[in-house]
This record gives sequence, C-alpha cells and structure tokens, in this order.
Amino acid sequence: MKVLKFGGSSLANGSSVDQAINILLNDNERQVMVVSAPGKRFSDDIKVTDLLIKYAKNILNNTNPNKTVEEIYLRYQEIGTYFDLSNSDLDIIKQILLDLPNHSYPNDDYLLAAFKAHGERLNARLIAMILNKKGINSRFLDPTEAGLIVTGEPNDAIVSPETYINLDKINISPNEKIVFPGFFGITPSGHIATFSRGGSDITGAILARGLHADLYENFTDVNGIFSANPSIIDHPDSIKQMTYREMRELSYAGFSVFHDEALIPAIQGGIPINVKNTHDPINPGTMIVPEKRFKPTNIITGVASQKHFSALYLHKYLLNKEAGFTLRILQILYRHNIPYEHMPSGIDDITIIFNRKFLNDQLIDLICNEIQATINPDQLEWIDDYAIIMVVGEGMKYHAGVSAQILSSLNQQGISPQMINQGASQISIMIGTKKEEADQTVKTIYKQFF
Repeated sequence: MKVLKFGGSSLANGSSVDQAINILLNDNERQVMVVSAPGKRFSDDIKVTDLLIKYAKNILNNTNPNKTVEEIYLRYQEIGTYFDLSNSDLDIIKQILLDLPNHSYPNDDYLLAAFKAHGERLNARLIAMILNKKGINSRFLDPTEAGLIVTGEPNDAIVSPETYINLDKINISPNEKIVFPGFFGITPSGHIATFSRGGSDITGAILARGLHADLYENFTDVNGIFSANPSIIDHPDSIKQMTYREMRELSYAGFSVFHDEALIPAIQGGIPINVKNTHDPINPGTMIVPEKRFKPTNIITGVASQKHFSALYLHKYLLNKEAGFTLRILQILYRHNIPYEHMPSGIDDITIIFNRKFLNDQLIDLICNEIQATINPDQLEWIDDYAIIMVVGEGMKYHAGVSAQILSSLNQQGISPQMINQGASQISIMIGTKKEEADQTVKTIYKQFF
C-alpha cells in the first residue's frame, strides 16, 4: 500500500484536483490520499487557510464574517462545480463553515486552530464526494475517527504514541480509497490542534508509519530534490536517491521542498519516501531511503547554504585548562532562552554560532555583557556577517581527502572559511563563511564535485 500527499498548490482548483485524482487512480497500490487546503490559483490569490484565519479573526473581533464565509465557500463550490456536484451536494460544506463559531473552544488559540484545520477537513470531504460521484469506492476518514491523537500547544501539536496503536486497528479494503485531511489531529479532550510547520507532510508521514505503508509519495511542484539551489546553480543535478540523514543535513542548510522534521514519523517507521512532481508524475523524482544497504554513487549528494546566522567569538589563554568555562556560557544562554547551533573550539578560543531569528539587538548586547562579566575573555567579538554551507554525502565516508579538495578549490577562489567542521557521522562537512561569500562557495564546491 502507498500513502500519497498533495500540497495546496496541487489542489487549488478543479483541474488541479482532477490531476491529483488521476495520479491516485493510476496505481492500484495508492490507497490513502492526504490532502492540504486549496492553495493559490494564481500569484496574488489568497490561500483558503489564510481566509479561514481571517474568518477566525472576524469572530474574535465581533465583525461580520458573512463575506469571508462566502469567499471560502466559493473556493470549494468552484472545485465541486468542475466535477458536476450540485449545490445540494455542497450544502454540507457551507453548513460546517457556518457552524464553526457555534462550537465551544477552551480559548482563542483553540478556536484559531479549529478554523485553520477546516481548510484540509473540508477539502478531504469534498474530494471523497468527487471520487464517489465518479463511481470510485472512497471514504473520508477524519482524524477523530482514525484516532490521530496529538498533544502540545493548539497551534504547535506533536503526535502522541497512542496514535500508532489506533491507526494499527484501521481496516482498509483492497478496492477502497481513503481521503484524509492533513495538518491537524485531536487532543485527548477532543479539540482540534494543528501542526506548526509542514502540517500535511507530517500527517502523511504519520499515516505511512501507522498504516505500515510500503511507500510514502510526497507530491510537490518540483521534480524531486536538486543537488544545489537552482537560484545559485543553473540546472543543478537532480538527486535520484538519498538517505534520511542526508535529507536532514541538507534541510538544515536550506533545502526547502518540505520541512525535514515532517519526515520523522516515516523515518522512524523505516518507510521510503518518494518526492514527486504533481505536474510530471512520470518523473521518478527523489527517493529518500534508510541508510541500511544504501550504496552511494557519488562522493557528494548535495551542497546547501543558509545566511541567517551570527557568531560570538571568544579568545582566552589557557581556556582548555579552565573547568566549567563552557558550562557558564551555556547557563547564560539558558537564562535568556537562547538556543545555539554549533560550538567549534580550539585550545584558546571558542565560537558559538546562533540562528539569527532567535535574537535581537537587545539580546545580543545583553548576552555579550554577561559573558564579558562572567568569563572575562581576552577577546570577545560578535560576528553578524555569517553563513553556513553544508556539504553532504554518504559517499564521503569512503573517500579520503574530501576536506582537502574543498579547501583547495576555495583557496583558488580566494575564499578563506571562518570555520570548518566534519560531523561524527562522516557524511557532512560544515563550512562557515562571510555572507557575501556564501553563493560563490556553493558554486565552487558544486563545480569541484559535479
């Protein structure tokens, strides 16, 4: 059995839904379809999820929601009309929308989560209707019925282990198609809570694991995953096959087909993931597989970069002999709830690398002042001009001198890395550079290995 997931851009209107349905029906093993809310039909269109957020705000602000409700309903009506569904067929969609404000919610956050989730919930119901009208044995399966239990915050949910026990009990007939809404689950007390990022991707991965799928097909709008960012490298190679951990390493540094954390349930279940293009379903896309028995064909699988980093450099003589030095720095960061990304060090110095989105100028001054007062380093320097480049490949374990090749090629371009660090897994090398050198670093490394 295969679980497949379609994003909002693949379900934005009637013709795109028709294309997704054809993909579903083209393979008898494709039995579970996870759907997102209808996305943008054109560049300055509004996603249904954003309209539902507007609807929630109408209710919270006591403003008339009728225009917003009609706008949301018209999106589903447009899709239904494409498949000759009558207005009476679609009455349930409108009624569910109108009933949303009448439910009881513990607080405003739960209300917002419930409204947002109905983009997927209504789309799944609609697509199941369409399939049945076509004479295809189909069933809309809701997270409540399936027992997809979540905990955590109402708009930042995490799946509960209980979910997999519940999913294991679901029976799917060989000739049956299941349509399941992505993005949300049900709390132990029965309320809707949404996943924060990669919502429908997470649902697909959860179902792939819980239903013991042979394959999880994640349909997007690109032909799989490229070995480098196409905005930096013209026509980069497409990755045919890669491992879970290669995907994790590259996602960290900017591969954004989907959020890497969304794959974790499938990874935990050992389910292969196939990233494919809705608009070119024959293209094999990229297969993401477990490390076991994987045989790399290239030294490097991909190279990626991110520029939203900063670093704090400390120098102090005899640092390596001072017990508790690092602990005192970490305690300062902990007090201010500041995570750090990496901490490469030498005998007398240490660099702490931060994701800039967790910091502001006030916090930077505060932690620098506290570290200066507590540690009294000989030198303390804040580096705002920082980028990280990840060079990733399972093949690196079997080839000596990869770091030397990288440094030699960068040296020829006059690029001097501020930091280089090879992970313990031996499948990745992290390079710190100035922001303005990041793109050239990616180009140089790509040219060296591809």
